[in-house]
Amino acid sequence: MPSPSSRLVAAAIRATRRNRTYVTAQGARAHVRAQAIRPAAPGPPARLRRDVAVHARRDDGRPVYLVTPRDRRPVGGLVYAHGGGWVNEIAPQHWHLVAQLAAEAGVAVTVPIYPLVPFATAGEVVPWIADLVLRSGEDHGPSLVGGDSAGGQIALSAALLLRDRDDVRPARTVLISPALDLTFANPEIPTVQPSDPWLGVEGARVLADLWRGDRSLTDPVVSPLFGDLAGLGSVSVHTGTRDITNPDARLLVARAREAGVDVTLHEAEGQLHVFPLLPTTEGRAGRRVLVDEVRAAVAAG
Repeated sequence: MPSPSSRLVAAAIRATRRNRTYVTAQGARAHVRAQAIRPAAPGPPARLRRDVAVHARRDDGRPVYLVTPRDRRPVGGLVYAHGGGWVNEIAPQHWHLVAQLAAEAGVAVTVPIYPLVPFATAGEVVPWIADLVLRSGEDHGPSLVGGDSAGGQIALSAALLLRDRDDVRPARTVLISPALDLTFANPEIPTVQPSDPWLGVEGARVLADLWRGDRSLTDPVVSPLFGDLAGLGSVSVHTGTRDITNPDARLLVARAREAGVDVTLHEAEGQLHVFPLLPTTEGRAGRRVLVDEVRAAVAAG
């Protein structure tokens, strides 16, 4: 049974209508317009952990932050793509997760501030993220790629591109509630939808259509579930069952295992979308698992 803190967060999401961007096409279009006119500031919050250092640079004209442990040399790297439906800027909870991973796993976390819809598409962003993973490997040693929600889509698409374009496998691909099939055609989604207080298919389809640009929704750069998974490096998937992305997460794990991929599934019963980022008992436990996973992956090289 979900903890009291988890139930409280779910109730708060419903009460504050956090799902209005996703439940209708009209809501999604209105949110895209609002974000385009008044985009949020992407920088880290003023109060971040004291045991990390934050550095900023530009890469290909785009902002990139590097978060490192303050008291030691990083033992590897992680490129982390934040979620937000390809329309929302990085949020404080992303920064706090990134800081925890840097401090406790001892890695240098690259945080790309990638352009969002309606000003960018998957075809522009995914290759850039793949390039950042290559640079992280050069600068910091064994490097992972990861992300949550929309960022999970970007991370897995980048891992597939790295395999095909560069014959490179990240040390691990870490996916938190990833968006995997932007057609949202999985027949199990309508079964999960009533229990999901956050996401909805109608609005998500509007955002996905903008994100795909001139590519098909079944292009692996857009929907990595349609990619050939054979020969991919190790993958971990973190998913809650009250999340419409959960059916595709299960499908990804099944297909990856069939393809001979080393894949680990962390499925939390009764948990919401991106639950490891939430201020709940289960979220704190999920973050500890992520720290251990990242630490182990860079140690294994």
